[in-house]
Amino acid sequence: FAALLGKPNSSSGTLSAEQRAIVDRVNSYLAGVQALTGKFIQVGPDGSRTQGDFSISKPGRVRFEYDDPSPIELIADGSSVVVRDRRLATQDVYPLSQTPLRFLLADRVDLAKDTHLIAVYADDVFVTVVAEEKNGIVGTSRLMIMFSAKDMQLKQWTVTDPQGYDTTVAVYNLDSSKRPDPALFKIDYTRYRN
Repeated sequence: FAALLGKPNSSSGTLSAEQRAIVDRVNSYLAGVQALTGKFIQVGPDGSRTQGDFSISKPGRVRFEYDDPSPIELIADGSSVVVRDRRLATQDVYPLSQTPLRFLLADRVDLAKDTHLIAVYADDVFVTVVAEEKNGIVGTSRLMIMFSAKDMQLKQWTVTDPQGYDTTVAVYNLDSSKRPDPALFKIDYTRYRN
């Protein structure tokens, strides 16, 4: 049974008491996880599936290594994010502040204050928060993050780009007990063409 709490009141942006309690649980979980490693499965807008390993080290550092045959690595070093193609030896660089990942990688985040929440709800299986971002240049994107209702572990997120295309990343085999090697998050700006 889904206790859909709907949207925050758009005129005042206020959350109901139930929604605020959910957001507080999510904020506490995100603040409490300083490092995380595990496996991921990514489903692209065209239905293609890729998978691999990921590591997070707060603040601001993440690495996604895609299994072969994909040549892609995604690395954030605290200020920038690069998407690297090992086969073509190219990498695209983006400011971390411009990516939805920053909410998962911040030391402390209050989703109610730091994002434009458009939905907060929970059922017996998942706790879900949905935030929207308006960018004058590229348009509006949306981030939906889902957590386990039982233990608040991160389960998956979906990014909807301004064209309406969804990319979903599901994570599993999570381990938050050890800090990943800092060398994983070093970006080589010289070896790859930007």
